Amino acid sequence: MIYKWTPDGKLSVYLDHSGYTGQDVWRVAFIQTNGKDRNDPLFEEFPMIGSNGLALDRQGRLIIATWAGRSIDRIENNGKRTVLADRYEGKRFGGTNDVVVKKDGSIYFTDGFGGLRLREKDPKKELDFGGVYMLRNGKVSRVITDIPNTNGLAFSPDEKYLYANGSRDKFVKRYEVQPDGTLVNGTMFIDISKDPTPGITDGLRVDSKGNLYETAAGGVWIISPEGKHLGTILTPELAANVEFGDADRKTLYIAARTSIYKIRVNTPGMP
Repeated sequence: MIYKWTPDGKLSVYLDHSGYTGQDVWRVAFIQTNGKDRNDPLFEEFPMIGSNGLALDRQGRLIIATWAGRSIDRIENNGKRTVLADRYEGKRFGGTNDVVVKKDGSIYFTDGFGGLRLREKDPKKELDFGGVYMLRNGKVSRVITDIPNTNGLAFSPDEKYLYANGSRDKFVKRYEVQPDGTLVNGTMFIDISKDPTPGITDGLRVDSKGNLYETAAGGVWIISPEGKHLGTILTPELAANVEFGDADRKTLYIAARTSIYKIRVNTPGMP
């Protein structure tokens, strides 16, 4: 399910069944918890059957990484839902995770095994690997092969670089973007794996000065274009995704396990 929240505080359902649209929900998507201790009376666990990453293309259409739906979908201006990609070399994705759109309309997205109940060991698995893919002119190509647990994506302001993080391995790599959209020279941008604080590298966004806002250990890490950790926005619970909003794009919205948080920042985010 995708919710719509407006600045006046109104919350509504934008799209139901945004991820997995089948009937046998007890067989798909890995089991997640609300982050509480199992002995806590408020502890809950549930299958991640909904969608994951969201982005807008240059026409303002919503692009959805459907996660348990194992596809990249688009909501057309008339409300119709179009599946843009659900396979690579004829085999179904395992769980599309995050998605970003380049200025030329190319769509980059991550895929792993999160849409499968048993993940890597699930009998429904068709691809033996995860990775980052590019959808360009209707063709899907695999552009990152050296990150085993890909998750969040973001372009630098000039789109000369694409940042991709390693999820459970807690790092971010940076790749040079070629004229044809392919990626080369992947280098370690920042390694957070030695920080014992709970939190994986999950969602990330970039501001107009090129600083990264990366959900990670303890909250949201702010990282300079040179890969220096500038500081951390501490959050009350594990943070999963971030996005800049409001008219001036100076409000950082943080999606956490059970809540959405926001904080004003000095530098606007990239649209």
